[in-house]
Amino acid sequence: MSTVIQGIAAADPLRDVVVQKLEAVLGRGRVRATASVVTFSDINGPKGGVDIQCAVTVETPGRPARHASALAADPRLALDGALEMLERELRKDQGKRRDLARRPKKYFVADLGTRPEGEAALPPVRRRRRRSA
Repeated sequence: MSTVIQGIAAADPLRDVVVQKLEAVLGRGRVRATASVVTFSDINGPKGGVDIQCAVTVETPGRPARHASALAADPRLALDGALEMLERELRKDQGKRRDLARRPKKYFVADLGTRPEGEAALPPVRRRRRRSA
């Protein structure tokens, strides 16, 4: 996975933290990301206040890109907020996919209704593709 970090200096130790935390979030959600972009920006400029924005975009094959952002007074806090939102979004997407796979399909249910009592067939076997390591 390639990670692009924008808005902080190349020598900033926050870069290592960004990579470690992003990999941890993607590892917990078992997401195989192809690319990610983490952008830090100062919304109000030199005025100060809660104005550091961290935006995280993760691209996965076969799925739309996931985006999360958060505002905070410190770049580290903004990163934590954005990664928390990203993790919540990935968990929600995983739950939706799981629920859609479990729901009986309409043709299977219609077929069960046409069979005589007691002759209900077993659900069709779903073959899963093997992951290549």
